[in-house]
Amino acid sequence: MVESPSTLAVHRCRFVDFTPSAVTALCFPPLPLPSVKGKKAAKQQTFPGFGPLVIGRANGNIELCEWTGSSPRSQAPQAWVVRKTLVGPYPSKVESLALTFRSPRRAAQEEVPSWSNLRLFSAGGGSELVEWDIEKGCIKRTISSQGGPIWSISPNPASTILALGCEDGSVRLVSLLYDELTHLRRLDRVKSRILSIAWGPPVPRQKRAAQAAAADSDSDDDDDDEWADTWVVTGCSDSSLRKLDFASGRALERMGTDKIRGERTLVWAVGVLGDGTIVSGDSMGNVKFWDSRTCTQLQSFQGHAADVLCLTIGPDGTAVYTSGVDQKVTQFSYVKTSRSDHNPSPLVSRSSGRWVQTCSRRLHSHDVRALAIWPPYTPLPPGHQRHFPVDVAPVLASGGLDMSVVVTPAALPTATLAGKVMNPLATSTTATFEDAYHRRLAYTSGPASSSAVHLAKKARLIVCTRDAGLTVWRIPKRQLRADEDVDIPPPGSQDGWERVLDMDLNVQTNISAGAISDDGQWIAVADWYETKLFQLTEEKNGDLKPRRIRTFASMAQAQSSDSSSGASSLLFTPDSSKLIIATSTSATVFIIDLGAADRAPRVLRKFEQHRLKEGFVNNRVIKGRKSAAVDGDVDIGTEDAPASPAASDSDSDASDSSDEEESKLVRTTITRMAVSPDGQWLATADDHRRTHLFNLDAVQHHAALPTLPAAVHALAFAAASPGTLVLALADNRLEVYDVEARAFPRWARALLAALPARFTRLHDPVLGAAFDPGAAEGAGAAAAEGAPLPPRTVLLWGATWICKVNLLERVGYGGFEKRRRGKRKAADAGGRVEVSVEEGAQGQGQTNFKLVTHYRPLLFVDFVAPGELVVVERPLVDVLAKLPPAYFKPKYGAS
Repeated sequence: MVESPSTLAVHRCRFVDFTPSAVTALCFPPLPLPSVKGKKAAKQQTFPGFGPLVIGRANGNIELCEWTGSSPRSQAPQAWVVRKTLVGPYPSKVESLALTFRSPRRAAQEEVPSWSNLRLFSAGGGSELVEWDIEKGCIKRTISSQGGPIWSISPNPASTILALGCEDGSVRLVSLLYDELTHLRRLDRVKSRILSIAWGPPVPRQKRAAQAAAADSDSDDDDDDEWADTWVVTGCSDSSLRKLDFASGRALERMGTDKIRGERTLVWAVGVLGDGTIVSGDSMGNVKFWDSRTCTQLQSFQGHAADVLCLTIGPDGTAVYTSGVDQKVTQFSYVKTSRSDHNPSPLVSRSSGRWVQTCSRRLHSHDVRALAIWPPYTPLPPGHQRHFPVDVAPVLASGGLDMSVVVTPAALPTATLAGKVMNPLATSTTATFEDAYHRRLAYTSGPASSSAVHLAKKARLIVCTRDAGLTVWRIPKRQLRADEDVDIPPPGSQDGWERVLDMDLNVQTNISAGAISDDGQWIAVADWYETKLFQLTEEKNGDLKPRRIRTFASMAQAQSSDSSSGASSLLFTPDSSKLIIATSTSATVFIIDLGAADRAPRVLRKFEQHRLKEGFVNNRVIKGRKSAAVDGDVDIGTEDAPASPAASDSDSDASDSSDEEESKLVRTTITRMAVSPDGQWLATADDHRRTHLFNLDAVQHHAALPTLPAAVHALAFAAASPGTLVLALADNRLEVYDVEARAFPRWARALLAALPARFTRLHDPVLGAAFDPGAAEGAGAAAAEGAPLPPRTVLLWGATWICKVNLLERVGYGGFEKRRRGKRKAADAGGRVEVSVEEGAQGQGQTNFKLVTHYRPLLFVDFVAPGELVVVERPLVDVLAKLPPAYFKPKYGAS
């Protein structure tokens, strides 16, 4: 089938004042300790499945990311995508992160560490240590360090103790046993700050008779008692490292670093290898290796031109990666040599090898603040050290002031001798750190890979939320080519775009959701604990004046089960008569009638389907609390009950009893919502990959979709057929669902089963989907000045690409054509650009899956009118221009 050409007018917006936050911390979960009893092999026979990645940012937000591969060990071109965002208090920051196991025994049985078995801790430069409730998405508890600001945190290998490096020069030990957080004791105080901490290798515990007698009564898990901690090493602010004994708490030795007269050298990073070798990085750019037994320096490298801020150790302990202010990531490798080569004396007991600086790469444009590697390294004695297969390359993650996380394959050159090494990121055929291509994980503007930009189509307004405020811009009217008159931009506007509202809000946490109604009359914005609703009125000069609806927050709190009105997602219906709130803490969906001038907003119904655990078992919908309806529709909760009073009372009693029983509820966060163009259907998706459909006309639950294999990144209803729902997943796979038939339609299966590899293997995951409203009007869309997109044609977009997919066509050979140059028209006086999405009808050309890549990085793409597209970009160059200059040291004769 040959399509007629479709031409879209593009409003290209590059002035939205969104600024991503710097990456300040990265963390992978640890691996469970091996058993010393021989029950479990010490050597890891298989490469561990890629675990979750936690990213801490300077604005206090923490992003929880998951691997997108079809299996935990398979390639994933999209690498890690944000599953959930923990919204930090405002103002706050994250300086350090730590992940520990809730149950090490359960962790040893899991292929990939599960979120429910992980505990997340953060410190933000203050004296409070914060533990986060990962499932609920908020702070679980805090504990004071009792020693001033916390500079560093480090869990022991057994995940039972957390060490805090404090301002007063002491190391505080916090017990993590029994899912608690209590102070254990304090190690010796020194007269300097504790800037970094690392634990020495644990040793197998020698069971004495008294210990054996008490073991059955004191411990439920033998594995927890198999390993004993020995010592702790700290990096201090007085040009030294200190080794402290764990049992006595005494400072055993002091290791002095190089320093300049009159200045103190700061030891920002420290690590320990399995044989006891200590690695340190300091503010002079030196990377030093120390003998832990004699506490003497083994080797020293001037690896960096400025401060070394972070280091991490390779999975097998034979590589060390360091980075810092000079933007370089440097690799140090351990090479085996004969002892007589570098130290002929037999009196000094050293292993037959030495460290060499093998490679340096500049992966960032500004300071690098954090490094992490998967699989993570655990310092174990040589007899128990893990050895991973070399056919899969480890992945090094780095982040800093340039706001993006960079992931790089980090295989050692020796791994290529045994055969081909798989590059998990699919960036190149080579997988060694020196030669492999790295890739930058694109930043997103909203929580959980959503967008902080929202569009009011009828009013032609754009809203962009930030940490504690929002800005509204007006989109200029499009000037048709037939009209020769050029509109003069109003004073104070930028190429016709006009800022009409700028708000700074009083919030408890960073803003987690925002929305604007299509008619431009309402704006809703929410942090994690409160949702604010504003009514907008236009003043004579064109600016907007907000008026807060004071009764809205109290009304929402009264209806909420936990007296919190915060939201994880907000959405207005197309007719601007209803507001849909997905509460942040309880995952409840509220349908709110905004009312009229003489009537205050009121709650029509609340849905609690996302909270229910018994509705899903093994990824299948089963019978609910009441009964299962026909066609797989599950009747759950009070929302689907008949109108009879008896049924309502019985359902409300059941709901109350279920609220009391935590075992029947699941803690989740609703991340995506979409409403059909006719306002009849509502689709919601949560971070447990569950999707529900609601009928807004009848105000009742309609259907529950099967649990999908990946997180839902985009929901969109077709304009021509509002009952057709398109779901785009994090791994760039698509699903199409017929809402009215409650089934996946047959007509879309051929396309979805044969998506082109070039689309599914795009390095940036899909972030959104949009349908041309002109497709519903067909030939009547004369205002589009050209043919609109065909019916059931969706525009999918990611951070660096826009792709047009006709759901009614097959993929055909290849699925892509080379983009023809010269089709893009020059910008007109208003700054709009005409872009031909179709390259014209070609006899044998493939017209499906058209790809456009010259808009980047994208924050938002949607239709403001038939044939009229709004594209919001935030170029990295513009963002970096606002940062302080990067460190640069010119060298004579260097180009």
